[in-house]
Amino acid sequence: MESRNVLLADAAATQDLGRQLAQQWLALPAGERPILLLQGDLGAGKTCLTQGLAAGLGIDEPITSPTFALAQHYTGRAGALVHLDLYRLEHPAAADELFAQEEEEALALNALMAVEWAERLSFVPEGAWQLRLELVDPNDPEAGRRARLH
Repeated sequence: MESRNVLLADAAATQDLGRQLAQQWLALPAGERPILLLQGDLGAGKTCLTQGLAAGLGIDEPITSPTFALAQHYTGRAGALVHLDLYRLEHPAAADELFAQEEEEALALNALMAVEWAERLSFVPEGAWQLRLELVDPNDPEAGRRARLH
């Protein structure tokens, strides 16, 4: 995937980007589907984007941040989603261990794996899509977001 910057006017645009990414992911052969690493400050739109991913996979149930559960698994009409949140795992070894467990599960389910707070990992998984979300104006969350994908 080529690197690109996208301006997102609001939550609907952020979710739409998630839907587009899910469709691109589904179009790839099963053995070549990457993990999606999400980075950005609190409130930057990581969970909002993941809601769009779920919609693109045909998942109808509500998607919330798994900050306390650490991981959630969902199944939809077009595919499955493993949603991981590493925010509470400050030690890279703990983040790496949970990531490895959930990656194995995602592979078994042929699921899209979206990892919030991926910067907690001690490594970048080979071939992963990396998406950084930033508020255009940190003092005004309604001013939109910038997404940098590579």
